[in-house]
Amino acid sequence: SGSIRRVIRLRSLVSGRGGSGRMLALALLALLATPPDALGQAGRTTGLPLPRFVSLGADEVNLRFGPGEGYPIAWILTREGLPVEIVEEFDTWRKVRLHDGDLGWIHASLLSSQRTVLVADEVRALRQTPDQEGRIVLRAEPGVIGWLLDCEGGWCRVEIEGRRGWLQRAELWGVLPDETVR
Repeated sequence: SGSIRRVIRLRSLVSGRGGSGRMLALALLALLATPPDALGQAGRTTGLPLPRFVSLGADEVNLRFGPGEGYPIAWILTREGLPVEIVEEFDTWRKVRLHDGDLGWIHASLLSSQRTVLVADEVRALRQTPDQEGRIVLRAEPGVIGWLLDCEGGWCRVEIEGRRGWLQRAELWGVLPDETVR
């Protein structure tokens, strides 16, 4: 199961360390075993809502297996402005989910509160007004990043390449389904 794989992976990360490594492993196992609902809806460190979206604030960011520089790097993210979803907090570290579902830890100093969104799945029409009949301002390919300006109902206003327009919320990754953005 997923929790067994986490235990095995965690053991391999701390093997060879002294007693402090074992204590860290036990503390992290307890944290991993805690159901997300039991942690509440606010971050332990900031008190801000969880989950929430932010973006990468640097053009090279290490995504780690755990909350600290001692943990191995899972990925090096090289796209400043990429939206990520914060799902957990631990001190100065944020556990984030990427658009493809991967999870990892990033130091908070490498994140920006500037909201961005990622165009999802297929080419999408950025429209002048928030309706299907609105004039098309541009067509955006999957993976294009835009600045999130606001959301009204099922539509979000974004800026891509200096052009502003509306995309359906379901066509984007980087905004919660029921989130109000102003």
